[in-house]
Amino acid sequence: MSNKVEGLHHLALCTADMKSQIEFFTDKLGMELQALYWMHGVENTWHGFLRLNDESSIAFVCNPEIEDIEVQVGVTHAGNPGANSAAGTMQHLALKVKDHDEMMALRDRLRAKGVPVLGPMDHGMCVSMYFAGPENLSLELSYSLEPINNAHWIDPEVVALAGISEEELNRYKNPAAFTDSGGSIAQPAIDATATGPHMTNYPPGRYEASMGLPDEVVLNLVESEPPVSA
Repeated sequence: MSNKVEGLHHLALCTADMKSQIEFFTDKLGMELQALYWMHGVENTWHGFLRLNDESSIAFVCNPEIEDIEVQVGVTHAGNPGANSAAGTMQHLALKVKDHDEMMALRDRLRAKGVPVLGPMDHGMCVSMYFAGPENLSLELSYSLEPINNAHWIDPEVVALAGISEEELNRYKNPAAFTDSGGSIAQPAIDATATGPHMTNYPPGRYEASMGLPDEVVLNLVESEPPVSA
């Protein structure tokens, strides 16, 4: 059995204006609205999904408190694909298109609807173009003609600057196989001895209590039926 991540299921972004994000991604990029419902287990919050393909979506999370959170370009958002934002934040989002013709068709669509677009730009391993989305999103469309070849695209100078040893580099390029136990490995300790990292920003004690729940409780913890019956 393969036990590695095989792709993107959904990428969830916070929004203070769900409708504006849905309008942009459907009108400007032609992505269909798949789901819009009360987010499971989260009070007073909506969850929206926009289709990339049958297995992947861009999602948005919206509640009234989000609009009160200060947005600071250069901290919470990069603002463009060459600028900085805080560690752990999304610098930019690159979405895949099939080929050059599809990229140019989408550039026409974006520009016709008033969105400035920079590119295409040939990066060697991919061709990209850049534009903005609502609420300071920094967006990119890209295609590659062939898989990225790590023999050509791992720069020894950058490896050294990142503090990566030769042994570590070999390990990163060839992650070790892992023999699973069918999901029976116990939860690590949720205390100062645990290596983590840990999810944060929970009310006191909520994280520890949640991580101690048995699988059968977590599996059925939230609503699983769609909001509209067939």
